[in-house]
Amino acid sequence: MEQFPGEGNKMLSKCANSACSNPFRYFHQGKLFRMAMPAENHPESGPAAKKSASHIEFFWLCEECTLEMTVIFKPGVGVTTQPLPPGRMAAAS
Repeated sequence: MEQFPGEGNKMLSKCANSACSNPFRYFHQGKLFRMAMPAENHPESGPAAKKSASHIEFFWLCEECTLEMTVIFKPGVGVTTQPLPPGRMAAAS
């Protein structure tokens, strides 16, 4: 994600898979993930961040990557990709 000036505004720019460089262009290509992030991962600090227990962030996987993986949140790690179970790989799209 790219960071923009302002109140922590971010914009999707590429696939959430760190090994993939496919750029985000359209919502109908790939899969968009809406995730509630814990307050300690919030980019803001101070009173505004403490008021909210969580905030929403969006992550996108390109069409090719959705066939093999999903996006998850791991405590202590953050947002990462995880391979799909073997039975779901072909049916992911």
